[in-house]
Amino acid sequence: MSTLMRAPAECASWEWELDAFAPPGLDSALMTVVRMSSLLRDHGLLEPDTLEWQWLVGGRGTVGVTTGLALRGKLDEAELAQRIQQCRPVGFPDAEIGALTVSGTGTWIDAGGAEHSEPGLVGLTVYADERHLAAEVAVFHDVWGYCDFGGVPHPDVQRRNAPRLAAALQELESMLGVAAEAGDPTYFGRAEGYGLEMPDLIDGLGPDLTDML
Repeated sequence: MSTLMRAPAECASWEWELDAFAPPGLDSALMTVVRMSSLLRDHGLLEPDTLEWQWLVGGRGTVGVTTGLALRGKLDEAELAQRIQQCRPVGFPDAEIGALTVSGTGTWIDAGGAEHSEPGLVGLTVYADERHLAAEVAVFHDVWGYCDFGGVPHPDVQRRNAPRLAAALQELESMLGVAAEAGDPTYFGRAEGYGLEMPDLIDGLGPDLTDML
């Protein structure tokens, strides 16, 4: 059972343009999914359990069909490619794969040092466009920032979690061979470096964001 509030939009995200890492296309996208999710798993941030995508038709966009595959254990890109092709909608034989979204559970650590499993702690999206390869990592909880969503500082929670995220992002940069770019800011925060931007404090408190949760 979830013990954290989850924002409806990301608190921070990091994006990679990967045309220099691998050629565009589904094979490269699946290779990227496997390698990035494996690294995030090693840091305890994402244990993948679902791979989801939409089907698209050129000149038309989405056909209104979303497919999800249950994942377990170590991911294999060749097996994933085969399973994806087997899921192609019969009525759309020329449909292409949209963005690949990996979801699962991750581990966060509370102020007392206890570990908790949380669904959707870190999200991974890889774009399987035939002309362009890109990826995004996003976070939606307050454990990475200096304040909780109510604006109350929780530096012990940040200290136990933010360095783990920062280490994973730096390793992803090294593996992909390209620096991450901060994603667009949202009501709930923005990326700064390998963490969340420090909020403006008034009388020791950050902004109360709970009205949008």
